[in-house]
Amino acid sequence: MSNRTFTMIKPDAFEKGHSGAIIDKILKSGFRIAAMKLTRLSKEKAGEFYAVHKARPFYGELVDFMSSGPIVAAILEKDNAVADFRKLIGATDPAKADEGTIRKLYAASVGENAIHGSDSDENAAIEGSFFFNAFEQI
Repeated sequence: MSNRTFTMIKPDAFEKGHSGAIIDKILKSGFRIAAMKLTRLSKEKAGEFYAVHKARPFYGELVDFMSSGPIVAAILEKDNAVADFRKLIGATDPAKADEGTIRKLYAASVGENAIHGSDSDENAAIEGSFFFNAFEQI
């Protein structure tokens, strides 16, 4: 169990102006922001980040979506960070997400689900390192 996780506010939530409210909810849930940046993924970089899904039918659409606008990438800290953050963001499908979760509040669909959260300590380190140098040293 780690005290760090990675998140990314996706282009749909950024475009709709939800970034501030999402960050506020994250902070009010006891997370500390260790690193944060506003950036935009090229199609190439989005493809690299989501390479694990390359064989899936939605891969091209996902890459197009994730490179369609700015994102906010962040490394968050809290005890039990990965599990607690996954609970805070809710199910991938906002229709199935619990009330009060970020996706229930701000996601439009499974494809435009407002936010990414790492699903394991290992992936948190990999994903955090994709956006920030020396994930472990922040």
